[in-house]
Amino acid sequence: MSDNGSDRPAGDDHLPVAVDAMGGDEAPEIVVRGAIEAAESHGTPVLLVGDPDRLGDTGGLPIEPATEVVEMGADPAKAVRRLKDSSIVRAAEAVRDGRASALLSAGNTGAAMAASLLRMGRIKGVARPAIAVPFPVLGSTPTTLLDCGANADCQPEWLVQFARLGTAYARHRFDLERPRVAILTIGEEAGKGNSLVKEACELLEEPEWAEACGASYVGNIEGGDLMAGLADVVVCDGFTGNVTLKSLEGGFDIFKASTRRALADRAELAGLDGVIGEALDPLYDGVFNASRTGAAMLLGTRGVTLIAHGSSSQSTIANAIQTADEMARAGILDAIRQAVGAPAP
Repeated sequence: MSDNGSDRPAGDDHLPVAVDAMGGDEAPEIVVRGAIEAAESHGTPVLLVGDPDRLGDTGGLPIEPATEVVEMGADPAKAVRRLKDSSIVRAAEAVRDGRASALLSAGNTGAAMAASLLRMGRIKGVARPAIAVPFPVLGSTPTTLLDCGANADCQPEWLVQFARLGTAYARHRFDLERPRVAILTIGEEAGKGNSLVKEACELLEEPEWAEACGASYVGNIEGGDLMAGLADVVVCDGFTGNVTLKSLEGGFDIFKASTRRALADRAELAGLDGVIGEALDPLYDGVFNASRTGAAMLLGTRGVTLIAHGSSSQSTIANAIQTADEMARAGILDAIRQAVGAPAP
């Protein structure tokens, strides 16, 4: 079985990335434009999945018809089971069946997870898949945080497995030879944290898991140091990870809005608002906004699945498609299997 989870031999074709064209705040227009940019600028093959009557000009990209859409507010598991002809389900099936190398969606995150799990399945030995999000670090490699929402309640053993998953991801995504792994908690000192963190720390301090996957465990890290470059991979339960992600995102929104308001309130600086805004917006989108540094990846399923932010821009969609293609071609699934000690498919 190939890296894409299908029976197609690995490397026989440069398979396209299946893009959920109907998922996202401004879908399908922005998603289609991003797909065209990925194909034209990066040469990435793309398969658009969605309603042909609503996609508009696709620039000649192939289309996989899908007449239904899982809305942002829908119950993920119920929608995936009920809407069998939805764009996210058909995209997941394209990966499962070996017609696509990876899946990208900017739609309902839970639906992307459910479709991947129900249609592709889990890698053998993975207890729970996890969402990995790269957080920006000024002047250095991003820090990957997981889990960012797939598992609200976790067991200590799962956090060790998240460390293995994150190590494989960081090595392949950011070319790190021996990723540094930390656990997110409330203090740098040993013994800090709730019962889950304390038990997970005891397991993470055992050297066998790190030696098996090529990681280096560096201990505790606080939320304030998450973007300081002290670790390459940081693990936590999905509840903590999602709250951390959303809090940082909201904080950056407030920072940008308050900065521009302060400029507007100063008469002598009011004329600079537009000029500074033009400089601030790219800085915010490219450096500070964690959700825009790259699509999150669902680690642990038998297919490459990337989940982009619902408000992703055209260029963000294009970059996410390119990342999905690169991860599939780099053999990330085989690396994850090796990291968790799973047998070859």
